[in-house]
Amino acid sequence: MKNIGYALITLGFLGGALASVVSETEMYWGYFGAALVVGVVGIGLVRVGQRQIVEAEGATGAGMQELKTRLDQIVANITHLNAEKTRIEPYALRHRIDELFRDDLGAFMEARESITHVHGLQPYANVMSHMAAGERYLNRVWSASADGYADEALAFLDKTEEQFVEAKAQFDALTGQEAW
Repeated sequence: MKNIGYALITLGFLGGALASVVSETEMYWGYFGAALVVGVVGIGLVRVGQRQIVEAEGATGAGMQELKTRLDQIVANITHLNAEKTRIEPYALRHRIDELFRDDLGAFMEARESITHVHGLQPYANVMSHMAAGERYLNRVWSASADGYADEALAFLDKTEEQFVEAKAQFDALTGQEAW
């Protein structure tokens, strides 16, 4: 429904633009009005589609519960991995990352829009800026492990943990739970 709405908005915009430039001397108000109506219908469809997404994700908290579960697991995994980093061979770190984080990070990213639906855009940005940084650092650890740069991999594990823990603190502040 949202895609149809976006298509109608685009058609309305293009139709209105075309109606306003067809003639240098006169305006085709009928065509312009029709294009405006198409655009407004498109906006309505986008809003209805967005409302359906919110209801489907369960603005009552089902999506937020999924996020909490996944974020708790991500933080537990990075804390455990960082604690045992001196006992893991640097080349094996990338395999441990794949085992520990692939499913949880993927599921978190799938459900992340629930934050926006329930709490708004700024809280979403507060959580996701730390999640994105943590994910980038985790990718850097993976790459350093693959390339054999043990010192870099170990250093960035600390930074990864900091970012994921901060993301959890931001998320817990939204949901009214105590941060670590």
